[in-house]
Amino acid sequence: MDMTGTARFVADVADVEMPIVEGTEHELGIDIAKLRSSTGVVTLDPGFVNTASCESAITFLNGEEGVLRYRGYPIEQLAQSGSFLETCYLLIWGELPNVEQLDDFRNLVRRHTLLHEDMKGFFRAFPHNAHPMAILSSVVSALSTFYQDSYDPDDPEQVEIQIIRLLAKLPTI
Repeated sequence: MDMTGTARFVADVADVEMPIVEGTEHELGIDIAKLRSSTGVVTLDPGFVNTASCESAITFLNGEEGVLRYRGYPIEQLAQSGSFLETCYLLIWGELPNVEQLDDFRNLVRRHTLLHEDMKGFFRAFPHNAHPMAILSSVVSALSTFYQDSYDPDDPEQVEIQIIRLLAKLPTI
């Protein structure tokens, strides 16, 4: 987010300037990150209707206007003319793939679709009427125990292979 000016907070307990920031869609916000540490004052925003929780180059959402964009592309456009894997590629690498990139990505994902044989025990252990989302979340959590070579969130290669494994295995699960 780019800083575009300052806003001044004035109250009986404090007088402080805070940066005004501009988001990816040119919306303005006040960065209150240092408000509490500099004044001891916190904000109250029931339902977080006026709060942006983070900066994102991936997703823009404006529920009031019905706008959802991934990396600048309207979700309607991606849904109509893009595939699931094209959208995944866009979210991961920030651009839509060309034909060769998509083919390579598709092959990479395909190589990781199989589940370890020992995963069968997890599925057998669930009650026959267990909710599918409960099963999915449990099995996804268990996947990490089968891939102990990729635990470092600061290693881009390990993060990438975990993303690929998850994308590949979810349809199988």
